[in-house]
Amino acid sequence: MSFPGMPSGLGNNGNGMSMEEQQQKMMVKTMQAAMESCPAKTVLAGGMGFALGGMFGLFMSSMSYDTPLSPQGQQLASLTTREQLKHGLKDMGARSFSSAKNFALVGAIFSGTECCIEGFRAKNDLANGIAAGCITGGALGARAGPQAAAVGCAGFAAFSAAIDYYMRMPSN
Repeated sequence: MSFPGMPSGLGNNGNGMSMEEQQQKMMVKTMQAAMESCPAKTVLAGGMGFALGGMFGLFMSSMSYDTPLSPQGQQLASLTTREQLKHGLKDMGARSFSSAKNFALVGAIFSGTECCIEGFRAKNDLANGIAAGCITGGALGARAGPQAAAVGCAGFAAFSAAIDYYMRMPSN
């Protein structure tokens, strides 16, 4: 039985590849096509940003602590150990989730913008990352006003240029 888009026949179909090899080849083509699409890149970057942001937020929240000298520390010191742990873990989870959302947003906006610019220009060069960085920084800073949007644009563009330049340097 033959299905559209699938190789016909069982076993060897005359081109020297078994059915399994043909399926593997088709799967590789499908994966490559998915990785070249802007929506897939955007979702992947957002997901990876969420995971990285979650780990970063967990690490950073575990480093912040309240000393017994601060008012918050005095309140925590008066709690039982179990309540202190519950409060600490709840705070770590909230901070971790907040960082995860922020990293996912930045990753998705930047990746999607860069992919669209690359598709529009039909070039893969340093200018794509710089433009995407400027758009991302401007979009993230827009709620705080035009000056913040301009600073965000310049900051993200400069950071993107530095990272892209470093990643494109020929290795020795």
